[in-house]
Amino acid sequence: MNLPIQPPYPPMEALLVDEIPAGAQWQYEPKWDGFRCLAFRDGDDVELQSKAGQPLHRYFPELVEAVRAIQCPRFVIDGEIVIPIDGLLSFDDLLMRIHPAESRIKKLAAESPAVLIVFDLLVDTEGGLLVDLSLTERRPRLETFFANCVNGNASVRLSPATTSLDTAKGWFADVGGSLDGIVAKRRDVPYLSGERKGMQKVKSIRTVDCVVGGFRYGSKEKTVGSLLLGLYDDEGLLHHVGFTSGIRAADKPELTRKLEALVRPPGFTGRAPGGPSRWSTERTGEWQPLSPELVVEVAYDHFTGGRFRHGTNLHRWRPEKPPRECTLDQVQTAGSRSLELLQA
Repeated sequence: MNLPIQPPYPPMEALLVDEIPAGAQWQYEPKWDGFRCLAFRDGDDVELQSKAGQPLHRYFPELVEAVRAIQCPRFVIDGEIVIPIDGLLSFDDLLMRIHPAESRIKKLAAESPAVLIVFDLLVDTEGGLLVDLSLTERRPRLETFFANCVNGNASVRLSPATTSLDTAKGWFADVGGSLDGIVAKRRDVPYLSGERKGMQKVKSIRTVDCVVGGFRYGSKEKTVGSLLLGLYDDEGLLHHVGFTSGIRAADKPELTRKLEALVRPPGFTGRAPGGPSRWSTERTGEWQPLSPELVVEVAYDHFTGGRFRHGTNLHRWRPEKPPRECTLDQVQTAGSRSLELLQA
């Protein structure tokens, strides 16, 4: 490729903060729940690169063709790969793409095609390097690039941006349940490859009440290490959906005694926790089933594929909450809300 930057090229990254920064120097964008991707094109040559610098093009052949179909033959763009399923973004379907079999990848690409949501232009159509320009200069060039080269390509979309903090907060209010968060970028700084300066992110954190359907002992002593969380479905089955382990050391002995008094199978009547795996020892894979009497409120960032994607944070105990009211309805996102931002 005859481009001023070549893969692997470290993308600019964001620093995680607790609050959206305010001020005229900031531009705000949605944080999409997908795979970061830099797309390089020089004529018919197209390469897709992950945040870690790894090639992605073999896993997303439909996006290679979509980038090749852009009506300008040379550029480098920065964005996020997402897969819409029934109007919602599915991270699980993204993970399914990382598969060794080409035939499997082609089948998935045909059944659930990916979309590249673009938020920066690093090399323009003349081969000019833009990373030393400020965001204030790069964003208009990106919008012009879309108007002249990408218009009508449904697989490559322009991410919205605003300088209004109220608008950014409105995204949370309107589509927060299906939005990964908000990214704030300094308008006066260049594209800082591989750095977390000049760019901040606020993740969308929600809370949910869960039944404690079981627990695991810690790996070093026989006190509770983690609580196994469950939610009821419409048929009254209690499904394992994740865990929380943020238990203060001083609370563990008393809590362990309380939990041991409630040990009673089966614990979960629907999906149950798995056993030992290559990531866990035989002991940490074991779990103790509990009578479904305890309720905790936990904070989480993502719920996909019937489970919390990451561990949750223990917020508080809910002794007044009836366990049967802890249902999957709390975490099911209705509607195609985050994708509506692309129509703006």
